[in-house]
Amino acid sequence: MTRLLLAVAFSLLGCCSLSAQEKSWQAGLAKIVITPTKPMWMSGYASRTKPADGKITELWAKACLLKSPAGQQALVISLDLVGVDRKLAHEILAKLEGKLNLKPEQIALATSHTHSGPVVGNNLRSMYVLEPIQQKLIDKYTSWLQDRIVQVADEARRNLQPAKLSWTIGQATFAVNRRNNKEADIEKIRGEGTLQGPVDHDVPVLAIRDAKDKLVGVLFGYACHATVLSGYDWCGDYPGFAMGMLEQDYPGAIAIFWAGCGADQNPLPRRTVALAKKYGQELAASVNDALKKPLTPLKGTELRTVQAEVAVPYDVLPSREQLAKDALSTNRYAAARAQLWLDRLAKGEKLPETYPYPVQVWRLGDDLTWVTLGGEVVVDFSLRLKKELTPGKTWVMGYANDVMAYIPSLRVLKEGGYEGGGAMLYYGLPAIWGPQVEEVIVEAVRKLAKSVR
Repeated sequence: MTRLLLAVAFSLLGCCSLSAQEKSWQAGLAKIVITPTKPMWMSGYASRTKPADGKITELWAKACLLKSPAGQQALVISLDLVGVDRKLAHEILAKLEGKLNLKPEQIALATSHTHSGPVVGNNLRSMYVLEPIQQKLIDKYTSWLQDRIVQVADEARRNLQPAKLSWTIGQATFAVNRRNNKEADIEKIRGEGTLQGPVDHDVPVLAIRDAKDKLVGVLFGYACHATVLSGYDWCGDYPGFAMGMLEQDYPGAIAIFWAGCGADQNPLPRRTVALAKKYGQELAASVNDALKKPLTPLKGTELRTVQAEVAVPYDVLPSREQLAKDALSTNRYAAARAQLWLDRLAKGEKLPETYPYPVQVWRLGDDLTWVTLGGEVVVDFSLRLKKELTPGKTWVMGYANDVMAYIPSLRVLKEGGYEGGGAMLYYGLPAIWGPQVEEVIVEAVRKLAKSVR
């Protein structure tokens, strides 16, 4: 009888232990180098005249797989790249679905937007006139990159373990609105305290600790271009330095950066490795300060993921006659874009009236709403969405899933300039966005956010 009671007791203890583990969140993290092994053309700047010829830091692909107590999963892939295009993103998502059985709405392909990484896929490919050997290198690298992403994601799955998730929001102030402040005058106006224009200095932080309360991972974001450096050396720019510093501070942990809505935000001043390290240190210090203070434990047992592709309209499309005229332009970017669309018209295609723009919303537990937007999104979007959704509990990521162009707010669109429409030339899109661009995207976010509450 005594043995029977002991057996029942141990059985109950085992069930309780299993039940407790099942009720905890789980997380798996991994990272893998994606630095090109051969001299390749670099992305981000049209002014470059040769391939990369050195390396300051490695470029990384990092993965964080989250699994809720209810069994739902979501995967963040962070890439030290300027962006990924829609075709490449869909190829990666298909491979991840086949390997990990995750749907596209469960996967966020985040890019740091470093301008010291390689040209990849078709992202910004129209910006460059490349020799055949460089085209082949890009295609080969793009295929290799996909395999590396699947590899790091699968490793993150194998590393799943019970985890304690908590979050907070820090601050970093080096981002400057580049539309309202001249770079040449930045030290003077910063010293005077007269910087102009909207900014988003929040640093969202998600801390992941194991069952022994050791930090094993930290995800953090910031709304600022990774454009400190513009040379010919591979480098993760300030986000890469920030991640590296945090991983030194917490041995064994993996730090993952995601870019916020920083399309009109620059780290100023810039242009030197010392400044890239300085901003990386400031961002890492912000995360460190946040981690040392009491964080908010993630409440709830659900992880809800939804996404949609919404038709964002272009403004007035060019006529065939206008394209033929532009194809003769002395501006090689205008000529290349015009010829691209003339070739498509010759094949019987039509100029598209809209673009299938990706919007994604995750609900982490009962608290956090995480919005993911494609393209280079200006700061107005994050400021508006954080105010309109759940103030203090909404995070907004840009540069994810498809970096097809700049995404201006209506204000920026009306003001014009590079972010307002000029950059569309380098992305090869047929026209600037229509005036509905902001409302179409915001309304899609509202609907998705409502569906996961």
